[in-house]
Amino acid sequence: MLTACNQQSHVNNSEDTATAKAVKPNLPDTVLKFKHKPPVYDSTKKYVYLTFDDGPQNGTTTVFDICRKEGVKATFFMVGLHTDRFPNGHALVSEIKNSYPQFLLANHSFTHANGKYHFFYQHPQMAFEDFMQAQQTLSVPYKIIRLPGNSAWVEKGDVKASNLVRPVCELLDSAGYNVIGWDVEWSFNHKTAYPVQKPEKMIALVDSAFAKEHTRTKNHLVILSHDRMFRLPQYADELTAFIALLRQRGYVFETVDNYPNLKPL
Repeated sequence: MLTACNQQSHVNNSEDTATAKAVKPNLPDTVLKFKHKPPVYDSTKKYVYLTFDDGPQNGTTTVFDICRKEGVKATFFMVGLHTDRFPNGHALVSEIKNSYPQFLLANHSFTHANGKYHFFYQHPQMAFEDFMQAQQTLSVPYKIIRLPGNSAWVEKGDVKASNLVRPVCELLDSAGYNVIGWDVEWSFNHKTAYPVQKPEKMIALVDSAFAKEHTRTKNHLVILSHDRMFRLPQYADELTAFIALLRQRGYVFETVDNYPNLKPL
């Protein structure tokens, strides 16, 4: 499944580099203090994972502030190049990273494929190196990645991916990385970047996915959205309303490092 994110990032077209090796990130002090512990799940509860892609960008600070105010956990899949292009991007990345365990910084590539997804994935070694560059430059704390424009999963002993992205997923798998897709998407208008669904529609989609077990893992549901959707006050209010509806249902908010069946982080 490909989704257009309309990014304008540079792609390194070189394929002559040596075989890439996984980069060990420079872990921030906060992450070292909060060493990851295997999660314990309550079988009577349902878990939701709010994930926001493509930051830092307009809307990232708004999303961060809303989730912090509401006291809910969230994961930010961030793009390396955007830290330079967005004002105070490096400071914002650091703030999110140092807010663990409420917030998790995760890898969403360095270039976001420059929006040229087929070319990117048809050159898996180049794509792999792009992810490693993001891991290093962002100092991403854990080996967790989301592919740009594609929902794929790499977990302990399992790879679920389309033919297009399978080669890079296998490279990431061999390097010990987890890849996180999504179960429900809060879509946006690709001309305005405004949310398509209202909060009431989104909660209906979440409820239905749980009820019909249309999730990657039973009782665990990953929600995809994008920071820029909520940059205006009226749409920021919709995110707040959606969080309230999730809370009313008794869903438990988690970050994706606590998703079941991940490889060691």
